[in-house]
Amino acid sequence: MLAAALEAGWPQAAPPPRLGVQSPAQQPLPAQPEPQQIEPAAPRREENPGLINEIEKLFEKSKSLLPPLKSPGETIDDFNARTKDAGQSLSNMARPSIMVSGRAACLVAANGAPDCKAGADRLCQIKGYKEGKSLDTDAAEKCSPKVYLPGRKREPGDCKTENYVTRALCQ
Repeated sequence: MLAAALEAGWPQAAPPPRLGVQSPAQQPLPAQPEPQQIEPAAPRREENPGLINEIEKLFEKSKSLLPPLKSPGETIDDFNARTKDAGQSLSNMARPSIMVSGRAACLVAANGAPDCKAGADRLCQIKGYKEGKSLDTDAAEKCSPKVYLPGRKREPGDCKTENYVTRALCQ
């Protein structure tokens, strides 16, 4: 009687646990997968000529106009390259330099323009430095003595302009 009363007290959903071998009819069935529900496709939106719709179109168009975003790795590589370039220019600025005054002629380059870098270097070398950068220049017209003869008409090629470095930053 006690065994019958215990068996009657178990819930109906699960059979009572038993020790020993169970028959195939008593083994629980594997869980059945639930049938998948097919969601209907989103209904097509009707064109709404309102302000919100126009703003949405603007955002959609702007996606194609903007450049693509860089990956974090590419961004870091670009930053490192720019930092290296900045470091080069900072190291040039950190070198001690001094400003000198004087007068050194600028050479004429192949294209006819004055090459004042060579003049600045020469001015700095005269003062005992290695190289220089031009800070101030001056120009003067140099003419042949014939130009100063009374009654003589000036001709092309009688005078030429000469450029000079007057101040340079030396290193």
